[in-house]
Amino acid sequence: MATDSVPWRGVHHLALVTADMDATVRFWHGVLDARLVTTLAIPAFRHYFFEVAPGNTIAFFEFTDQPIESFAKPAGVPYPKASQFDHLSLHLPDEDALNRMRDRLKAHGCEVTDVIDHGFLRSIYFSDPNGIALEASWWTIDPTGRPVDYGDERLFADADPVPAVRELRDHGRLERTVATRLVDGIIEDLGREGITVERSTG
Repeated sequence: MATDSVPWRGVHHLALVTADMDATVRFWHGVLDARLVTTLAIPAFRHYFFEVAPGNTIAFFEFTDQPIESFAKPAGVPYPKASQFDHLSLHLPDEDALNRMRDRLKAHGCEVTDVIDHGFLRSIYFSDPNGIALEASWWTIDPTGRPVDYGDERLFADADPVPAVRELRDHGRLERTVATRLVDGIIEDLGREGITVERSTG
């Protein structure tokens, strides 16, 4: 197993889908003040990027002549059509910024919850024009950028954690990792571009 640390610098971009890029720009750039920083387009789609922090963006695809079945769901509520995605939370620095974002959303006519206290973070919840469940949060106890204490019950409150967490708590490392596979469609797309991908047989 590799032991070198990975120099993560945040989320480069999270790619979501919209059926109305114009409305998406008006909400993300206009309401949320997430600057539109770059766009690209080919006949098959548009792809627009909105800055949420230096180097960190939320990106949207708008596919050409491809109807998509949209839905809206609240955060934290299971829904079969969203089995791999629940909601996106954007980071704010403190309670004042959270309250100002809540006021900003209301001023633009957007529905938004009261501030919810989750203990180690506080949040508000709202949706974008595509029905994507959004959250804005700030850490009341920031667990990032410092050594992790897996015994800190303020942050690790699951009384019966999964085995991987017990391994980290008890030994400071994972006993094993998991392997993944590329989706066949990616292999096919790369093949059309003349790129060969070596697939694992293990």
